Amino acid sequence: MDNNDVLRRIRYVFDFNDKKMMDIFAAADVTVSRQQVSAWLKKEDDEGFEPCIDEMLATFLNGLINDKRGKRDGEQPLPETRLTNNIVFMKLKIALNLKSDDILALLDKANFALSNHELSALFRKFGHKHYRECKDQVLRNFLNGLRIEHRKEALTSGEFAWKPLEL
Repeated sequence: MDNNDVLRRIRYVFDFNDKKMMDIFAAADVTVSRQQVSAWLKKEDDEGFEPCIDEMLATFLNGLINDKRGKRDGEQPLPETRLTNNIVFMKLKIALNLKSDDILALLDKANFALSNHELSALFRKFGHKHYRECKDQVLRNFLNGLRIEHRKEALTSGEFAWKPLEL
């Protein structure tokens, strides 16, 4: 999945404002400006759009882990310079303290079926004989399940209707 799309979806799911986004980056010991955050959240065809590089999304996800679970003692992990959907999925799993059953329930809310064995293969170390690459469809449906779970009050109040993001 596109890094900017992941960032937009996470912001939407948790209803983060620009200040909160900047605070999450700060939780990973990186300072970003409101203009940078705004540029990353714009659509590709919007003026001022800036692609979010892997290292910045990894930094954001590390900050989300620190924000949700607290900073661990000692040196903070360095952000990855190359991200995969598997790494993004794993970092979200850690940040939200989700177990396999929780993830499968979220995927079920998005009407996406995945077995426990298929799920565990996504979290294996690269190179393991049972490792499987996380496809965009799986990550997208996981984020959709999070949206359904965390934004249900807005969905039931009829304030807005969800429109899938165009790819």
